[in-house]
Amino acid sequence: IVVTYPFWVSAHWLTIANQALVAVVGSIALMVLTGFAGQISMGHAAFLALGAYTTAILGTRWGVPFWMSLPLSGFCAAGVGLAIGFFALRLKGLYLAIVTIGLLVLVEHSLLAFPEWTQGHSGVRVPMHWWFPSADGTSALPAFKDKVMLGPLLFTFERKLFFLFLGITLVVMYVAKNIIRSNTGRAMMAVRDHDLAASTLGVNPTRAKILAFGISSFLAGIAGAMFAYKQTFISVNPPFNLNMSVAFIAMIVLGGMGTVYGA
Repeated sequence: IVVTYPFWVSAHWLTIANQALVAVVGSIALMVLTGFAGQISMGHAAFLALGAYTTAILGTRWGVPFWMSLPLSGFCAAGVGLAIGFFALRLKGLYLAIVTIGLLVLVEHSLLAFPEWTQGHSGVRVPMHWWFPSADGTSALPAFKDKVMLGPLLFTFERKLFFLFLGITLVVMYVAKNIIRSNTGRAMMAVRDHDLAASTLGVNPTRAKILAFGISSFLAGIAGAMFAYKQTFISVNPPFNLNMSVAFIAMIVLGGMGTVYGA
């Protein structure tokens, strides 16, 4: 049903499916931090914004193909997430939530402060390349947005995105399931339940929290890149604001905290 879905639904429901796949990756990212490690974050949208704008800048300035932009966007967001992780080691609960709100404001301000890179309030388009363009700006490969016929099947831009996003989502689900079954995942959950008791049993709370921030922000950066490719044009605020962060918190709470299936 999932594989054939794009060929028997309308364009409206295909767009909703692509939005849902982006939401799944973004909510799994937050689940690692909040559901596994118990670190409340209200700045999740900041990491998606970093991933989205990294993808947009790489595509517009250097013509970086999407398969390279996706991991680079994740690493950019992870760098910021690791930095915030060090500052948040002694914080928990509402205090950590306030710090992450500050991160969201700081990222928004930073993106708007460099209009030569991000186009400021005007927004920036998000090209999607198969390969690096040549010196004259052309490419030997057709554009990702071009329609392709494979036998009787027509692959439009939205259908291509669906299969790309589906593959990314399955990989992220697989990674998250393995994290929760690993020693790292068990350490995160021990710190979530009681960090002092976990430390007496040999768990390093510092390492667990920093890893949770790093993994969560990396996956959020990829979700942001996916969001940017789906939108094809992005601006800072909206959509990367507190409302987006609250929406992702609602997703993991309603789905079931601490479970990949819930996300």
